[in-house]
Amino acid sequence: MGTLMSMTGFARESGSLGDGTAFVWELRSVNGRGLDLRLRLPNGQDALEPLLREATAKRLKRGNVSATLSLKREERPKLAVDPAALEQVLKLALDLAGRIRGSVAPRAEALLALPGVMRAEVPEVDEAQQDAARATLAEAYGRALSGLVAARQGEGARLHSILAGLLDEIATLRDAAAEAAAGQPEAQRARLLEQLAALLGEAGRARVPEERLAQEVALLAQKSDVREELDRLTAHIEAARALLAAGDGAGRKLDFLTQEFQREANTLCSKSASVPLTRIGLELKAAIERLREQAANIE
Repeated sequence: MGTLMSMTGFARESGSLGDGTAFVWELRSVNGRGLDLRLRLPNGQDALEPLLREATAKRLKRGNVSATLSLKREERPKLAVDPAALEQVLKLALDLAGRIRGSVAPRAEALLALPGVMRAEVPEVDEAQQDAARATLAEAYGRALSGLVAARQGEGARLHSILAGLLDEIATLRDAAAEAAAGQPEAQRARLLEQLAALLGEAGRARVPEERLAQEVALLAQKSDVREELDRLTAHIEAARALLAAGDGAGRKLDFLTQEFQREANTLCSKSASVPLTRIGLELKAAIERLREQAANIE
């Protein structure tokens, strides 16, 4: 039996880079008509995007996937004085102090606290270190992607059980519909006789030739014959079970098949000539709708 995969899942992978930067990958996946990967990467990590898209396309076929990378330095950045900014504010402060009688010289800590005087020290770019960091992040993304696949497979196993149960329910209702439909000709004959009696009276009804009654009943039975719909439902049930057994990539085919299920159920209800068959047809439509909703989660 193949593995059925859902399109819903979540995975998380964390670690640290060589410069002490901690990172976290978070992957979320929901239903989608195709594969749509939305990446949220910090500034400077755009070079990762082609690698991540290629890796994702190899593992997943459908779903809206959101991948977020968070980076956090474990140590505070070092501060350095901006010499040009310090020189400018020092000159302004000394000029102002000289113009104000009795003022004191500016204090060093006051000058350093002014905006723009202190700045974070930008480390030198090391190409080899950047390449190693990207390789580490890409490997961690691969592990997170494996976790997402495992989560989707776990959800797929649960959906397999639900879908199999719904197909069993539909098969039971199909059998009940066949049994109810078998009694339609007799019920139509009795209803026709009642209508004739109501219109013509018992004496008038007795004058209607039996052959004519048989023709009318046969015509009504032909219009309400649901054997083809029931046969097609049986074929659809077998096809759906085969798709569940095959597993991989069954979502689109199941989605199409549920539309065929619903079409047969609608026709069965429109042809129904009895309350029991109509009731079964409505229950059948409800079960097929539940099948469609669950099948929409399959990759």
